[in-house]
Amino acid sequence: MRIENHRLTGVAYQQAKNIGREIVPSLVILHDTASRLTPGSAATYLADNAVGVSVHFVVERDGTILQQVPTNRRAGHAGKSSFHGRAGCNDFSIGIEIVNPGRMTRLSESQAVTWYGETFATSLFGIREVETPEHGRGLWMPYAEAQITAVLELLRALFEGVPTLRDIATHWYVSPGRKVDTNPLFPLEHVRARILGRDDPADAEAEAFSEPVPPTAANPQMVIVDIPSGETLNLRRWPSFNPNILARIPDDTPVPVLRQGTFDGRQWLQVAYAGQEGWIVAAYTAALLPA
Repeated sequence: MRIENHRLTGVAYQQAKNIGREIVPSLVILHDTASRLTPGSAATYLADNAVGVSVHFVVERDGTILQQVPTNRRAGHAGKSSFHGRAGCNDFSIGIEIVNPGRMTRLSESQAVTWYGETFATSLFGIREVETPEHGRGLWMPYAEAQITAVLELLRALFEGVPTLRDIATHWYVSPGRKVDTNPLFPLEHVRARILGRDDPADAEAEAFSEPVPPTAANPQMVIVDIPSGETLNLRRWPSFNPNILARIPDDTPVPVLRQGTFDGRQWLQVAYAGQEGWIVAAYTAALLPA
């Protein structure tokens, strides 16, 4: 498959009602439809609704892919969102909806029920109870093998055909606390590794927009964590408030500074703590006074 005129060749096209202005996409966001599994049910709603929702691609349970918005046009799939300090992900992302019922609750020992009232036999569909910090606790349906294969093929075609694409995220990542899709059974890291390789684009971006802070004998470049509440400061993998916490540094802990940079108007410091390197907000630190 390849991109041609911003539509994917070999994929059915159904024009959505809600198509926005031209965009330059740098991110792909993966979603669950949280809908019935009936083929075409989610796609029909996403193509024509009165609330402004739309998406670029829909992937059915059998692996069928339907494109509804050109890849260079804005779709309304992410809502209130941000990615590594950049707000409004609809303005720079391609959305892929994967047909899945979303979070379910237990109806009985052998049945799960969706938010819209449909029931599924847990053993028949392999439904599992899982709890994560990002998703909370719930019953979740695994994705069909044909869906994962189709998503990988679609992503490969997109990254080959859209040269501005750099990263892949999920709805729960760009809208933490508000959304829980894709569900915790989605093999996100496997998909990202297959498409992006082992080097994380976010790590490269953090390095590109920061500068090293080399220590000297006269100035060891140490700071001390200074939290007004006296609790802990989040050590994050990247300089952003997306879900990426590596550890929590106690108040009054001295840490060496490795790099510094400004991201989304806020100064961040890369520091070393407990054998890990990560980023903290510079406003929550103070200079370490000489002994």
